[in-house]
Amino acid sequence: MKENEIEEHLHTRIKALGGEYRRLSWIGRNNANDDFILLPGRHALVECKKPGKHATAAQAREHDRLRAAGLEVYVVSTKAEVDAIFPPPPN
Repeated sequence: MKENEIEEHLHTRIKALGGEYRRLSWIGRNNANDDFILLPGRHALVECKKPGKHATAAQAREHDRLRAAGLEVYVVSTKAEVDAIFPPPPN
């Protein structure tokens, strides 16, 4: 499975939950997250990786800075991880 398949699953899930996502490009800042998730009453930053891959050390430091500021920050590398963080809407 490729990283873009994880991203597509994330984007589809967020839309199904009535939310939106924004692809991020951080000017002058390396190692920042890929997606800004906007859900009613909840906002998060998500970094998608290929299955089996993890955040680099520099990315992990940036994620820790963002978490210390009170943001929800996640690294996902499987569809199951996406589903655990953003469960499917009830039927």
